[in-house]
Amino acid sequence: MLDEKQLYISVITELELLAYKGITNEEDIIIKDFVSQCKTININSSIKQETIRIRKTFNMKLPDSIIIATAIYLDLPLITSDIEFKKVEELTLILYENN
Repeated sequence: MLDEKQLYISVITELELLAYKGITNEEDIIIKDFVSQCKTININSSIKQETIRIRKTFNMKLPDSIIIATAIYLDLPLITSDIEFKKVEELTLILYENN
């Protein structure tokens, strides 16, 4: 059972956030704090199979396919600013617009 108040991130999202090149020490601290408050979901066989389907069907990048597959597997909405994710109709998407 998923905790309704918990934030979940794919292991790929965690890696992308922590490995982002060019961030300041202050930004690094903020990112690490954010990640520590999230539950990181590792890739399992169901997510692998969904990733393959997403990548083949929608021609998405592999990391994006894993992130999408994780959200679909968990049956949770995905928050992103990447409009490419809109291609995946079965994904519940919350499009973040930074104005």
